[in-house]
Amino acid sequence: VGDSSVLTCTLKGNITTLRWTISPKAGGLCCLVYRADMNMTGRTNCSGNINWKFRPGLAPALEIRQAGIAQEGNYACEEVSTEGNFPMTYHLAVLVPPRPRLFCDEQGSPVCEAAAGKPPAQLSWVPESSSTAEEKGHDNGTVTVLSRFTAGSTSVTNVTNVTTCMVSHPAGNWNQSIAC
Repeated sequence: VGDSSVLTCTLKGNITTLRWTISPKAGGLCCLVYRADMNMTGRTNCSGNINWKFRPGLAPALEIRQAGIAQEGNYACEEVSTEGNFPMTYHLAVLVPPRPRLFCDEQGSPVCEAAAGKPPAQLSWVPESSSTAEEKGHDNGTVTVLSRFTAGSTSVTNVTNVTTCMVSHPAGNWNQSIAC
């Protein structure tokens, strides 16, 4: 989320027409067309952060600036050239890094939270805990994961009772220790 992506089509022969058809998960169809013979572009129903990216010697590409969850979906490109028609489809998935937090609850137990991530983060404890993670989905497609540390009967903690929460996510990992 917030990063830019550039999608390219296959470049075979001399391009006559290049067309992107975007089917986002939310919202209507968006189309961008480039005609090489007239060096002309057109667009229908596309948000302002989706546009052409022209680079010398390369086929025009599609640029998605500051991608958000609304841009998730299928991006189909069709190149028409002297060599034929060449379709290509991408599926864009937007990762949202969770906001991690570690704190002590009213009973003095460590609580680890990974707020509003997409996909949901995975939480684990050191030393190991028999706790299970609770997930809460949000309207925007993100998920908050919460775990309370529960020491098992065979768990051995050191004298300071320090526990570490580890948050694993495709957008990055995080860990922090606390003594409650």
